Amino acid sequence: MEPSKSITTERLSLRAHRAEDFDDMHAMWSDPAVTRHIGGIAFSREEVWARLLRYAGIWSLFGYGMWAVRERASGDFVGDVGFLNLCRAVVPPFGDRPELGFVLAPKAQGQGYATEAARAALEWGDRAWGDRETRCMIAPENSPSIRIAVKLGYRETSRSDYMGDPVILFARRGVRPGPV
Repeated sequence: MEPSKSITTERLSLRAHRAEDFDDMHAMWSDPAVTRHIGGIAFSREEVWARLLRYAGIWSLFGYGMWAVRERASGDFVGDVGFLNLCRAVVPPFGDRPELGFVLAPKAQGQGYATEAARAALEWGDRAWGDRETRCMIAPENSPSIRIAVKLGYRETSRSDYMGDPVILFARRGVRPGPV
């Protein structure tokens, strides 16, 4: 699938990141409320820029990646949702399985946007990959993200450690779309 492939839901638009998303991304990733379950440290401008470049690289190398999510009505930035391949040093390893990731700006949280956007990303993945398994990794204390993952069909497979912090690993088998 093309990285320019955009997805539209009832309330959201998802598209591959662009350089002009940088300021919105930096505002989100530098907020300690956003990063408290993702390493616990707010990201610098340089780190967010590297993240933006990494997103483009994942699309280029693997044909999937993260989307910038915006409200359709206002155009406001909501967050980042999609698939990663980060070669994480986690046991058991993810291997070549795409990792679902979702992170929302604080003003967008609690409105069902993460579920709506992640569901759209998974539907895209199901069309692209059929029944391929995807993974996700969530901090045990991040109960909102755990609820979203379970709602999306992920099941806990193991508990592990990542960069010195405990994590829960989840897996979801894709759904092969039926004939059209």
